[in-house]
Amino acid sequence: MQTQKTNIVVGIDEKIGVKKAFLLGLQHVLAMDLYIAPIIIAGILSLSTANMSFFIQMCFLATGIGTIIQTKFGIRLPVVQGPSYVPIGAIGAIGSKLGLGAIAGSLIPGALIIALIGYPLKWFAKVVQKIIPPLVGGTVIIIVGISLMPIGMNNIYGSPGNIWHNILIAGVTAGILMLCIMLGRNKGKLGTTIRIVSVLIAILIGTVTASFFGQVDFSPVKDAAWFSLPKFFPFGAPVFDISAILTMVFVYFIILIETTGTWFVVSSVTGKELNEERLNRASFGEGLGCFVGSLFGSTPMTGYSSNAGLLAITGVASRTAIMAGGFILIALGLIPKLSTAITCIPEPVINGIFGIVCVAIVANGMKVIQPIMIDDRNMLIIGIPILLTIASVILPAEALESTPDFVGYILSSGAAVGALATVLLHLILPNKLAKNNE
Repeated sequence: MQTQKTNIVVGIDEKIGVKKAFLLGLQHVLAMDLYIAPIIIAGILSLSTANMSFFIQMCFLATGIGTIIQTKFGIRLPVVQGPSYVPIGAIGAIGSKLGLGAIAGSLIPGALIIALIGYPLKWFAKVVQKIIPPLVGGTVIIIVGISLMPIGMNNIYGSPGNIWHNILIAGVTAGILMLCIMLGRNKGKLGTTIRIVSVLIAILIGTVTASFFGQVDFSPVKDAAWFSLPKFFPFGAPVFDISAILTMVFVYFIILIETTGTWFVVSSVTGKELNEERLNRASFGEGLGCFVGSLFGSTPMTGYSSNAGLLAITGVASRTAIMAGGFILIALGLIPKLSTAITCIPEPVINGIFGIVCVAIVANGMKVIQPIMIDDRNMLIIGIPILLTIASVILPAEALESTPDFVGYILSSGAAVGALATVLLHLILPNKLAKNNE
């Protein structure tokens, strides 16, 4: 992808102070919903309350380590790692049938394969550059944003409490964020400051609003421990089952398509080209982060599109800030009181922000495809995957019960369905005028 004009106010390699890095990193952490996927998995596996709490902590820890690996040594762009939603069904099935040890055993080989195709094999960049031109990359960005929108809306509607109160809280939070974005357009120091800390302002006002409806409860923080050391394979020694391993290898490649979409978002927002070296380093960083996470009992991680969208909203693309966020996440994994406090922020507040972030992601995808002539072929490459993404998002859960496992894993992720469809359509539709159109 080509570099382009951006609205970034704090550059990728710009040096910032520790206090500022902490504040900006905290903003990314607070805007994440990374504890939702672990909670769903813990419920599927029927973990005890203690094990569920520890599992969430380990996901925080692994996410922090993975973020630092990716940002410092991997893609070297402001990418925040977080638990992927794609493998939820697969992990639940493997754990229920083969035990918790089989989950760790199935995650390790796939993570190493993802790392190896980046380095030393250097295959990943060649594949991406061959099958993912700007038309495909821009469409994947749009698909990622669209596929995430229903997640935020459903989390608002399904949060504890009155649904209309939840909608109001989310609306106030989103409205404050929109106001900050508009005020941030002013080029003066005040405008820049408001834009940079816009998410923190929105979370604060949204949480105050939620308190008027009795939806703010930080009492669980009192009962949480101050410190908890991580353990290797906390849920039992790894069990290497060939069927579970093959399933997770396939799932990892679906996650890799998902996270590639996030990398395109970051590239679009920051104006940094995804060249061959950067792509291979990205795959290596992704695999290494997932491998480390599997040792601590975490789930497969992916680059979080919501945080990529946050870059566009705040204009802050500093790797230093993202690495500070990584260290904050590690602290959350080691200090249960802190991680518990994060989970106490009302869901409507987080998902009110999440909705605006999805809009920013879609808008950046549109910027990528804007210069491309939309002929009949390109119309189909853009439109059909969006249609299939929406179709998979609204597909009833019971429809997946009769499908083979690997089909269910794909269909459970709208982003994966749309990304696969985009790549396949690009490869199979007649390419007669592609050079002129792309």
